[in-house]
Amino acid sequence: MKPLTRQDLAALTAQPAPLPAEWIRVQLDTGGIAAGAETVHTALEHCRVEQHLPFTLLRTGSVGYSFADPVVEVQAAGMPRVHYGCMTPELAPQLLAEHFGAHRLLDDHVIATRRRGLKLDAPVTHVLVCDTSASSGNKTEFFQFSLHEELKRRGLGDRVQVVRALDMGIYGQGAVVQLLPAAVTYANVLAPDVARIVAESIEAGRVLDDLLWKTPDKQVRIVLRHCGQVDPDSADDYLRHAEGYQALAKALFTLTPEQVIAEMKVSALRGRGGAGFPTWLKWQLTRAQPATQRYVICNGDEGDPGAFMDRSVLESDPHTVLEGMMIAAYAMGSSQGYFYIRAEYPKAVERIQRALEQARELGLLGRNILGSKFCFDAKVRLGAGAFVCGEETALIASIEGRRGSPSPRPPYPSVRGLWGMPTAINNVETLAIVPAILLKGGAWFASHGTDTSKGTKVFAVTGKVRNAQLVEVPMGTTLREIVCEVCGGVLDGKEIKAVQTGGPSGGVIPASLLDTPVSYETLQQLGSIMGSGGMLVMDKSDSMVDVAKFYLRFCVDESCGKCAPCRIGGYQLLQVLDRISRGRGNAGDLALIHRVCHAMQKASLCGLGQTAPNPVLSTLRYFGEEYQAFIEGGPSYARKMGKPTPAGTAAKPPPAAGAAPATATQTQEVSP
Repeated sequence: MKPLTRQDLAALTAQPAPLPAEWIRVQLDTGGIAAGAETVHTALEHCRVEQHLPFTLLRTGSVGYSFADPVVEVQAAGMPRVHYGCMTPELAPQLLAEHFGAHRLLDDHVIATRRRGLKLDAPVTHVLVCDTSASSGNKTEFFQFSLHEELKRRGLGDRVQVVRALDMGIYGQGAVVQLLPAAVTYANVLAPDVARIVAESIEAGRVLDDLLWKTPDKQVRIVLRHCGQVDPDSADDYLRHAEGYQALAKALFTLTPEQVIAEMKVSALRGRGGAGFPTWLKWQLTRAQPATQRYVICNGDEGDPGAFMDRSVLESDPHTVLEGMMIAAYAMGSSQGYFYIRAEYPKAVERIQRALEQARELGLLGRNILGSKFCFDAKVRLGAGAFVCGEETALIASIEGRRGSPSPRPPYPSVRGLWGMPTAINNVETLAIVPAILLKGGAWFASHGTDTSKGTKVFAVTGKVRNAQLVEVPMGTTLREIVCEVCGGVLDGKEIKAVQTGGPSGGVIPASLLDTPVSYETLQQLGSIMGSGGMLVMDKSDSMVDVAKFYLRFCVDESCGKCAPCRIGGYQLLQVLDRISRGRGNAGDLALIHRVCHAMQKASLCGLGQTAPNPVLSTLRYFGEEYQAFIEGGPSYARKMGKPTPAGTAAKPPPAAGAAPATATQTQEVSP
C-alpha cells in the first residue's frame, strides 16, 4: 500500500466520503458484546442477505448507553436517525420490516436524541412519549393512547406514529413528549395538553413555549466525540469521517514542538489518570532532558472496580488515542511509544494492535511520516492485571520485564524512566483529547470547565443508578447533575445515600454534598479524588462500613507488599473493620483506625498505599454514626443491617454513661 502523503490527507478532508443512504450501526464494544450485540449483528446480516435489503450494516464502538446494551443506530430514507436499545436477535426481522418497510419505530426500544430542537422546521412524523416520574403508576401507555386518539380524531393517525420510548434523557419531569424529526421536546405534559400539542405543534407547526424543554444536554463530548460514530477496525473510516490524523499533519507541518507544547499550555489540560498533573509541563520536562532516546507511554491499565472509561475509548476510537500519542511524541522528541493495556481487555488490545498495523501500512508509523522528518513507532505491552501497575514506576518496571512494584521518586519518569531514558506517561483519555485541542485550539478546550480544572471529564457511572453509562461533562458539573439529570437518579426511585468517586483510592461523598461542582480541588477538599473517573452510586440500604471494607480489601489484595506501611497497615486496618462489622468492635477502634490511616498516608511508597485509607476516612468523616452503631449495638445491629452474626457471640450492651473508653492495649489483637 502506498504511504499517505500530506496531500492525500488534505484531499480526504476536502472531499470526505459520504455515508450510505441507509445503514445500521451495531455497537460492538465489550459491554455490548457481553449483552448479545454479536448475535444481533449476525441476525441483522442474515435478514439483510436473505431479504436482499439495500441497507449497509456497519460495526462501531459504544456511544456510552451501557444501560441499554445491545444498542444499534438506524438511518433509513425518510426516517429520523434513532438509537434502539435492548435489542435482541429475535427483534431483527421486526426492526427491518417496521423501520425500513413501514417507516414505523419500535415501541419500548427508542433512545431519544439529546440534541433537542427549539423550532419545528419539518412536518412531524413520529412522536416519542415516556412518563419520566419516579413514582409508581407509569402513565406512558395512557399518553400514547391519548395522543394517538387525538391524532385519529384530526385525521392524522396514518401520518404520525406515537411511540413509547425506552429513555428520553430527561428524568423526574412527568410525561415527556418529543416530536421527530425536529426533536422539539415537551416536559411535564398533562392530559389537557394532548389536544394542544396535536393542534398547535403537529398540525400547525407552532412550538408551545410553556411546555418546551429548553435545558441543553449536560454532556459535552470531546473524548467520546467519535465513539459510536466510526468503525474502530477501519483506519479508512477514521480518515474519511473523523478528520483522522489531520491534527498530526498540522503539528508536523505548521507547528514546532515548542508551539505544540505552548498550545497544550493554553488548553490547561491536566492528566486524566487521576493526579491532574499539567500535560504540557510533563511534555516540556521530558523534552528538556538530554538523551539519545525518549519514550511516550499510554497508560491503559485501568483497574478501578466498575470503571470502564479507558476500555471503551480504546475499543471505540483507537486511532484517536494513537494520533494523540504521536503528537505527544513529536512534541517531546520521541521515536518510540508503548501502549500498556491490561490483558483482561482483549478487545481493546485487539483493536489497538489492528490500528497500529493499519497505521504502518498507510505510512503513518515508521520513518518520515507523511513525508516529514518525523519517525515514530509504537508497540503493545500487556499488563497482568496488577492494580499497582497503574502507578508510573511500577508500570515501567512491568514493561521492562521486571516485577511490577513502585520505586522511590525522584527521579521522576520524565527524567529517568523506561530503560533509564526520559519518559512521559499519559492516560488514554488524556491522549484522546490531544488531537481535538490541536484542531480547535487550546483556548476552545479551556472555554469548558472551571478556572483551575479545564475541559471535560469522562465518568463511568455505576452502582444503584437508574441508567449506568459513560458520561462526559464539563468540569464544574455537580455530582447531583451527573447522577440525577444525566443518569436518571437512583435505581427504583430509592433515596440516594452517597456517591463514591476515584475507585479504591477515592472517597465517599454524602447526599448532602452532591451539589459540589466536580473538579480536582473540590473533590480533594471533600476527602475524595477525581481518579480515572469511576463513580459509584449508593442508596440508603448500603452500609458504609461494608463499602469501606470492600475497597480496603481490594487494596490489600492488590498491594505489591514492597513497603511495610501499605502491606502491614492495610492488613491491620482491614482486621479492625472486619471486627467492627461483626459487632465485636470497641470504643478504641476508631482512634486506632485514624492512627493506622495516618501512618499509611505519610509513609507508604506509592499512591496505592497513600490513598488506600481514603474510603475508610471519608466514611468515618460523613457516616461515623454507622461505625458507632456497630460498636455499640454489636451483633443485634449487624442483624438489623442484614449481616451474618458470628456463632456464639452475645449481644454487647452499650457502654454505661461515663464509662472509660477502651485502652490502646485492647486493640492489639489485630496484629497479623
